[in-house]
Amino acid sequence: MQMTKVSIQEATEHLSELVQQALEGAEVVITNDGTSLVRLVPIVPVDRPRVLGLNAGEIWISDDFDAELPDDFWLGEA
Repeated sequence: MQMTKVSIQEATEHLSELVQQALEGAEVVITNDGTSLVRLVPIVPVDRPRVLGLNAGEIWISDDFDAELPDDFWLGEA
């Protein structure tokens, strides 16, 4: 896999070319003063739509989820 590292300034000047490289599978890393900041990657389309309620019943929330925590907790004694 090809990797391209460019500065923010270069990325600004050549954004469309860098996007095309990323779409073709190259790893594009944008840097600032030699430090890697971000990686430009293509969005992978979802092959199926999300289904509302698909995982219903898989998680639960305690009845006292939003209850105030005791002072012992905040003092590190709990």
